[in-house]
Amino acid sequence: MPGKKDRKKDKHKGDKAKMAALADRHALYQRSVQAPEFEVEFFDKTFRELRGRVPLSMREDFCGTAFLSTEWCKSDARRTAIGVDMCADTLAWGTDHNLKPAGDDVARRITLVNADVREVSEPRVDITCALNFSYCVFKTRDELRSYFELAHAGLNPDGLLMLDLFGGTECNDALEEETRIPGAKAKYIWEHASFNPIDHRIVCHIHFAFKDGSRLDKAFTYDWRLWSIPELSELLQEAGFCKVRVYWERFEEGSDRKYLEGTGEYFEATEVENQESWMAYLVAER
Repeated sequence: MPGKKDRKKDKHKGDKAKMAALADRHALYQRSVQAPEFEVEFFDKTFRELRGRVPLSMREDFCGTAFLSTEWCKSDARRTAIGVDMCADTLAWGTDHNLKPAGDDVARRITLVNADVREVSEPRVDITCALNFSYCVFKTRDELRSYFELAHAGLNPDGLLMLDLFGGTECNDALEEETRIPGAKAKYIWEHASFNPIDHRIVCHIHFAFKDGSRLDKAFTYDWRLWSIPELSELLQEAGFCKVRVYWERFEEGSDRKYLEGTGEYFEATEVENQESWMAYLVAER
């Protein structure tokens, strides 16, 4: 039978084991997955290069917590954003944790809409984006083309649609990748649970593992079709976009890990060497 000292240790251990139970999955997602400062910079630079002016309005489809929309409006006092998402609870979290802390001047320039992204096409904007592979929820050509047509209609005459996509030879495999979250006593775990080569259905999970040994399993689950770049380019052009550009991540020349780690810099490309894992941006011109 344990003594008082042992019981105190057990109680302390029980307190520590609550890390997963007390964790905020949205806060962890923002810290481990999203990079809004980089994406605002990439959007701004790309739009200026292609259109010769400063982009001022953005629509963030599948916006979740509107983290990107908030950063977009913080970057320039003239900028406005519309965030569209079907989950009212996630939008409410974003309002409390992103919009309000950014201040009234930023918050008043952001409009959040609780709706299906296929139901919103006004007002027109300079840039529409669907990031974190969210549009892969559309599993048929007709569904995805319909979404692209609505996105096209919702852009200004010189507007751009921004998408991201992942791929590589290891996407066909069941796998788990762990990454330590900077400044947090936790790790981000990305899992490919299954992949069907016949229809390219891929099921992925995000888990979080904490220093005390507790875990937040399946904090987020995604059931997608993993589209290819040629498929997306063809559908975008069928939807009315005049040109689709691919921006590929640059890797360090001579690096032994070039297939695993990039530099975070993207360049326009038409031919590249396949990698075990890659991420690219597709920019569709209206």
